[in-house]
Amino acid sequence: MNNPRQLRDERGSIVLYFAIVTAALMLVVGFVVDGAGRIRATQQADQVAREAARQAGQALDVQAVRGAGVNVNPAAGRAAALSYLAAAGVTGDVTFSGSTVRVRTEVAYTPLFLPLGGSVIGQGEARTVRVLTGAER
Repeated sequence: MNNPRQLRDERGSIVLYFAIVTAALMLVVGFVVDGAGRIRATQQADQVAREAARQAGQALDVQAVRGAGVNVNPAAGRAAALSYLAAAGVTGDVTFSGSTVRVRTEVAYTPLFLPLGGSVIGQGEARTVRVLTGAER
């Protein structure tokens, strides 16, 4: 038979279990929500970097277009890319290598639950090519 004192000693034990389970669930929710937010911020950083690289790739060196090769005008390309980044509210840098433009962006991310903030990095690249009758030249 159960002793009344024995029953009284077990009172409140569910509170400890509930507290532990609730904390674990909040941690899981934090990882899911903040992880998804961080992924979205990374996607935004990548997309802005790709579009800025595309903008820079449109600034062609006119003399090269008339000749055999196609190169990006670095000064005009950098200005176009940085203008796009400023309009998007993102910081970044632009590098050139012949007809290839690379843009690296940095987007700040503030988590909602977990203290895992900071910034995320995005990268984009565009290559300018000359095409004549469907073939790259």
